[in-house]
Amino acid sequence: MSSFDFKSAISDQSMDEQKALIESFSNISDEEVMIRIASLKQELSAKLIILGHHYQQAEIIQFADIIGDSLFLAQKAASIEKEFIIFCGVHFMAETADILAKPMQKVILPDLGAGCSMADMANIIEVESAWKKIHEVLPAGEKVIPITYVNSAADLKAFVGKHHGYVCTSSNAERVIAKAFEEGSKILFFPDQHLGRNTCYKMGIPLEQMVLYPHPRGGSGSGSDLHFTLDQKIKVILWEGYCSVHQGFTKEQILQLRKESPHTKVIVHPECNFEVVQMADQSGSTAFIVEVISKASSGSSFAVGTEINLVSRLAKLYPDKEIRSLSPFQCLCSTMYRVHPRALLASLTSIKNGRPINVIKVNEEVKTLSKLALNRMLQLG
Repeated sequence: MSSFDFKSAISDQSMDEQKALIESFSNISDEEVMIRIASLKQELSAKLIILGHHYQQAEIIQFADIIGDSLFLAQKAASIEKEFIIFCGVHFMAETADILAKPMQKVILPDLGAGCSMADMANIIEVESAWKKIHEVLPAGEKVIPITYVNSAADLKAFVGKHHGYVCTSSNAERVIAKAFEEGSKILFFPDQHLGRNTCYKMGIPLEQMVLYPHPRGGSGSGSDLHFTLDQKIKVILWEGYCSVHQGFTKEQILQLRKESPHTKVIVHPECNFEVVQMADQSGSTAFIVEVISKASSGSSFAVGTEINLVSRLAKLYPDKEIRSLSPFQCLCSTMYRVHPRALLASLTSIKNGRPINVIKVNEEVKTLSKLALNRMLQLG
């Protein structure tokens, strides 16, 4: 399997056209930008759908036809007969949408700079090197099943497809990991160490049976040059990746909150570190957090450990409840924030002009193998 370079799917011409379009809006006001977006969305409604990830800013979310997590959005878009899917999210989300899309559908990412720092912490070269090293030191008779979080590049989804592994989400990680352990004695979980650790610990696997793979960024040379050993007691090999947004939440914040507001419940995402998840009252996926808060009784109080745009939206949606961020600082996904209204207007304008820009196209080899891994996950229910 050849490596897939995300940037190779984007032409320089597309980038230049986006820049020119955005520059052409420089003399119009922000208000006029919003008016034009609304007008073009209505005009082009027969041929396009706009997807908005939970972490998008309110100025973008107001134009989204569907709001949700990345896999949910990709699945919904593929089920709708629209030619263009404008995915207001980050690059791995647009890739996943293209993997699942119908042949006639085109996926557009409004800003090519909207990446994911966690996804970028694992690339195909590093993972293939680690896979080789792991098998060099794997005890006889043992089998490793690779699992990649959906927050990863398309070629890593293809890697696990090739090696009979699984994709997982934060909602179904426990179910996927349990299935993997039916098929192998160890798992390699990437790129987010915290989701892997927190989920496995919840499943009853002690921390001493987990090991962090020595990532090249923590040492020198490639992964195959680093010292790494495995024994039979180790069940989980975690990649040294993390979400920078969710590392903004700390145990000190929880301790302070409980002094100031002991009635407030702490609910956090499992991408937070182990201490935070253990101290929280509840932890779960974005969908879980939304559901818990939506079903809570009037007057309930929550401190939420996830991205600030979602927290702010929940606070506005449920004014009868006290909803705040666990952190006193703005835990903002800065790359997601790159999808701003002028970038969305440029995407719509390009479709109107018959020259769509920023079309994300995963190559067929990667797409086929990625679908294998995604379908294995989806078959688990």
